[in-house]
Amino acid sequence: MSEWGVALIAAGSAVAGSVVTGWYGRAAGIRQAEAARHAGDRQAEALLASVRMTLGAEAGRRVHDLRRQTYAEFLAAAESRLLAERTGHGHSDDELLLYTALSAVALAGPAEVTEAARRLVDSLRRHEGPDELQRAREAFISVARAEVSGPEG
Repeated sequence: MSEWGVALIAAGSAVAGSVVTGWYGRAAGIRQAEAARHAGDRQAEALLASVRMTLGAEAGRRVHDLRRQTYAEFLAAAESRLLAERTGHGHSDDELLLYTALSAVALAGPAEVTEAARRLVDSLRRHEGPDELQRAREAFISVARAEVSGPEG
């Protein structure tokens, strides 16, 4: 066999070897890219889940803080009315403030706290005795405290 024949066989073998090596290298690269894409997808999903949990917790804290503030404002308005009941001296806007605060409690919820607030307002409206007013006040404080000292409190 001549030198040209040997060179052609060697060149053909080199080309064939390069094609086979390239083919396997390409297949391995595709598998590696696919694995990296899946790992990136899982990492992105984990990050999104973490962000959702953080946002959910923050929203829960905001609702909790809003309820606590609303209950405190209602209690302050009720205390003002209770003082007026005891002393006979009140302000002209005490009634309006109490009903405004009651509306805020109704919006903030839940139903148990709203009902206790309504019972206190009804007791004040009916000018019940000091013991009944105190029981209605304590009932409101009890359910409001239970609500704001739940999971977030």
